[in-house]
Amino acid sequence: MAFIDMVEWKPDSNDVFAWKYPESNLSTATQLVVRESQEAVFFSKGQVLGKFGPGKHKLTTDNLPLLRNLFGIPFGGKNPFTAEVWFVNKAAPLTIDWKTTSMRFMDPDYGQMIPLTASGRYGLKVIEAEKFLIQLVGTLEKFTSYELTDHFMGPLIAKTNSSIVSFMTANRVGINSIAAHLDNLSMFIGQPMAEFWEPYGFSLTGFYITSVDLDTSTPDGKKIAEALSDRSAQGIAGYTWQQKQSFGMANNAVNQVSGINSGMGIMGVAMMANAFGGGGGGGMGSAMMQTPNPNQYAMGNTGGAASMNKRAEVFCSNCAKKYPSTSKFCPFCGDAYNPCPACGADNSSSAKRCVSCGTQLQAETQQAGGNACSKCGTSVQPGIRFCPTCGNKLM
Repeated sequence: MAFIDMVEWKPDSNDVFAWKYPESNLSTATQLVVRESQEAVFFSKGQVLGKFGPGKHKLTTDNLPLLRNLFGIPFGGKNPFTAEVWFVNKAAPLTIDWKTTSMRFMDPDYGQMIPLTASGRYGLKVIEAEKFLIQLVGTLEKFTSYELTDHFMGPLIAKTNSSIVSFMTANRVGINSIAAHLDNLSMFIGQPMAEFWEPYGFSLTGFYITSVDLDTSTPDGKKIAEALSDRSAQGIAGYTWQQKQSFGMANNAVNQVSGINSGMGIMGVAMMANAFGGGGGGGMGSAMMQTPNPNQYAMGNTGGAASMNKRAEVFCSNCAKKYPSTSKFCPFCGDAYNPCPACGADNSSSAKRCVSCGTQLQAETQQAGGNACSKCGTSVQPGIRFCPTCGNKLM
């Protein structure tokens, strides 16, 4: 039986925590070389024979006193024995990437459950080699960051997911603002993580969360991502989700209404209002939200003489915000309230027709036998200075 003269470890990778020397036939004449940042631990018959720090060591009964009890080895001479030799990497901390599975969270901004996923890095350093080897290594020949991650995947994900959801819920932090809280979130999780690793001989040198994102790998996550993308596009274009929905519903309603002049629907009325100098984006928003009914269209086609349909609230044709119809000016932007004589909707002062019901607001040509009010369209006789219907100054 050949005995090993020299035992040492020359690492070829930085992600190895521990490595077992492949041979176990040793003797009291074997030389042991332990490099800086390493520690060697000897095991035999289920017991720890001894530990060695950096340096060159000769294995003897002086530095391995248990050899006398386990193998009956006397003092001096070259005496054989068998033992496992493990080298432990105690160098700079190893950095390990991690990523959670999907977790569900009640977002305070949207008021609904959304799926999240998080990722980051943490650093570990072996500080108690004996405890580490006894707790984790077992029958392996080496222990890398991969084995570590695989071994602790379940408890690590459970602890991380639970901590992230707890932090975001307690602090009412939503997915839109979590990026500003990553440092605090990392510190919040770091302490319990350090306590988790301590029994295994590790020191947690750092724990970092680099991102918390919407989990688009799930069906719900995909739908929410599409909705958020659509919302961003609407914000850039200058209209809101509510306006878009109102616009779509109004257009569908118009398609069911018959007898409208020239087959013009709400889309056409709104486009015509803009084409003739209507209130731009604000006017369009007002048109979307002040959806008419068929009766309003009928009133609109009779001209400006129809009595006004009283509204409790109207949407400003300039800024699209809602305010009481008793106001003469919008309390948000100061724009004057120019009511449609038929439906009461607010219109731009330069609009030719109501953006809501299509009623003609300004006569495009002079009425026969007289003039028309530029504001409400009422026919007036020559020489009249104020409109008898709306009081608009004519001359």
